Amino acid sequence: MLVLSRRIGERIVIDDNITVTVVEIRGGQIRLGVEAAPEIPVWREEVRAKREMVGRSSCFTHFRARGALPQRGNGQGTCIPRR
Repeated sequence: MLVLSRRIGERIVIDDNITVTVVEIRGGQIRLGVEAAPEIPVWREEVRAKREMVGRSSCFTHFRARGALPQRGNGQGTCIPRR
């Protein structure tokens, strides 16, 4: 893991297409601004984990009802064949 120190207004650039800016520091919290292309999903870790759990459970329910197992992962917590 790369650990960096930044001050308010300073930025980190990832792969020339994601910019993370320190917006505010208040007590024990840091507010970050993330700029990325619309096709790049950006999630808070706890929201992503919840989406994956919901996606998997609905995916398995969908395919169990049809007697088939889903393919694993399109990287977004849902089944590939879901349409």
